[in-house]
Amino acid sequence: MLPNTLQFQGRVLYLTEDGDQLKAQLYGHEVLPFDPARQLIDNISTDELTPGWVCYYYDETLGRYCLVGLRGGHVKQDAIQGGGFSVIVSGVSKGCGSSRETAPFSEKVAGIRLVIAKNIEKIYGQNCQNIGLLTSTDFSLLPRIERGEAIPLEEFTKGLDPIAAEIVRHGGLFAYNQARLRGATAPPAVTTKPRPMTLCEKIISQRAIADAKTGRLGIPAVQPGDALFVRTDVRFSHEYVTPMAEALFRQGLGADAKITDPQSVFAFRDHLTFLDRIMPEAHVKMGLKEQAASLATVQETFTKKQGVKLYGEVHRNGQLVGSEGICHNIVIEDLAEPGQLVIGTDSHTCMAGALGCFAFGVGSTDMANSWFTKDVRVKVPESVRVNLRGQLRPGVCAKDVMLHLLSDAFFKTGAGIGKVLEFGGPGTLALSLDERATLTNMAVEAGGFTGIIEADEVVVEYIASQRGADRQRLRAQIVRADPGASYGKTFDIDLAMVEPTVATPGDPRNGVPLRTLRAQGKVAVQIAYGGSCTGGKKADMDMYAEVVRKAQERGHSLRAKTYIQFGSQRIRDYAERMGYVALFEGAGIELIDPSCGACIKAGPGVSFTPDEVTVSAINRNFPGRSGPGQVYLASPYVVVASAFLGHVGGPDEL
Repeated sequence: MLPNTLQFQGRVLYLTEDGDQLKAQLYGHEVLPFDPARQLIDNISTDELTPGWVCYYYDETLGRYCLVGLRGGHVKQDAIQGGGFSVIVSGVSKGCGSSRETAPFSEKVAGIRLVIAKNIEKIYGQNCQNIGLLTSTDFSLLPRIERGEAIPLEEFTKGLDPIAAEIVRHGGLFAYNQARLRGATAPPAVTTKPRPMTLCEKIISQRAIADAKTGRLGIPAVQPGDALFVRTDVRFSHEYVTPMAEALFRQGLGADAKITDPQSVFAFRDHLTFLDRIMPEAHVKMGLKEQAASLATVQETFTKKQGVKLYGEVHRNGQLVGSEGICHNIVIEDLAEPGQLVIGTDSHTCMAGALGCFAFGVGSTDMANSWFTKDVRVKVPESVRVNLRGQLRPGVCAKDVMLHLLSDAFFKTGAGIGKVLEFGGPGTLALSLDERATLTNMAVEAGGFTGIIEADEVVVEYIASQRGADRQRLRAQIVRADPGASYGKTFDIDLAMVEPTVATPGDPRNGVPLRTLRAQGKVAVQIAYGGSCTGGKKADMDMYAEVVRKAQERGHSLRAKTYIQFGSQRIRDYAERMGYVALFEGAGIELIDPSCGACIKAGPGVSFTPDEVTVSAINRNFPGRSGPGQVYLASPYVVVASAFLGHVGGPDEL
């Protein structure tokens, strides 16, 4: 247990917009006093805290590379760890992006004890709690810390749900769960009276652990703010994260610890499959090629020992060609069902919400604990309802809808952090399952907890035909929101009014209409990338093919290096059957087998210089995400049209 009061002996590091001030703190040992008017860096993503290559490590080595990806390039190796800092301060939105627990872990092992920001993103904040790194959004603590005051522990637990507060007091999730399993502590019972519930609230109430000893599930109702443990149906991880979770699992439970119900646990070799194709020579010389390769080896050994199914590599003619599929695509194809609760060690786990299940990303510590307990803690989130009506115009798709929605001030100001985006209305249900998956996939780009769509016959038929599942059983599992359920905010969007939209570099919430961008002048493009879990589905292949045919009919040829990557081998097979593979290759497009690839700066399609511009169908464009260049997010239509035009533009310009 942590003491009742805490003192922070090290220096406070203000992540300032002023690069000279930042360097003076890092390398000149300058101590800045608290100044509420100081301009601090906003929207610091986990990609900046620990760039992709840093995540090849999963031990205390991470402390040496803390924040080396921060925009401006001012933070060098060992700068945080060697600077004597104990507190890091930034502006709006700390920890946006992926669920990688390496980010807060790198801060902790670099000596940081407290993170202060105006907003703490949900997954990042929970990961901090799990490993014993304190967080706060209260800037009034800073003058007190600088005066050397002893700060009451309750300053870091106020506003938290009872479980989160106890985890903080115990110094982390493993210590809390060990006390919980001994009977030394227990989460308070949820006493919410029956009430109309949203889609996610109903699933949580059904999967709630009512009695930990008997395993009985289900309570009458929940409401936002309730804290509880819920039973999982599917747990999955990938090679980027499995080794760290496995190390925590052994550390917390012993070398011989066994996974509970390994049949519901899955692992994926899908993130670093093509890393060796694009790894810079400098990284090779650092030994990172071997370090990265070791992640897959550690995962494979772990899955064999534990009896866990591994979706691995695919070879043709003795050569590695790619992965079986990106985890999120495979979870939809093979694993998740309506009404279930799905957790994965990746922020885009929310994509599975298109099937009507409650799916969300967790960190390594949460996953390691769930391997043993089969449950995961949840603070019931508030839901935002997004009603879609009308019909999309030709050349407009779900990606445009999401970029349009994310550009709303509600999300740009961080008000969407931790919220569930529940999509509904006739416009939503008129979309194909692939297009619905784009909506749920990008809910996390809003800072959201997850995205979800009520399952219908489209979902039932897809799962039944894909897996041979019983239709009646699937229909019985469908969960529906109650009439009169309460939502924190409601959006009503007429799909006919949505136009092609592009997110300018730096953040997926930087959406502007394509016509507005074009009016400001042509943005030259050197790379066009179609792929990732978001942009590598069957419906996306249809869109790419439509534009390629149109361009060829009008005599256009490619003016940018262009890549299309499949989300799974089934999607590649579909493209083969439809004649798309021959069409794309005939146009000069480089096709890539399934893997996360360029989306996480780990495969063909990345930029190598800051002046390169990419137009991409991926889900996020945080600084450094796909290389040092500038990334514009766009729909599959705009990506391929831009490749033929040589600038960011739409099919109407062909």
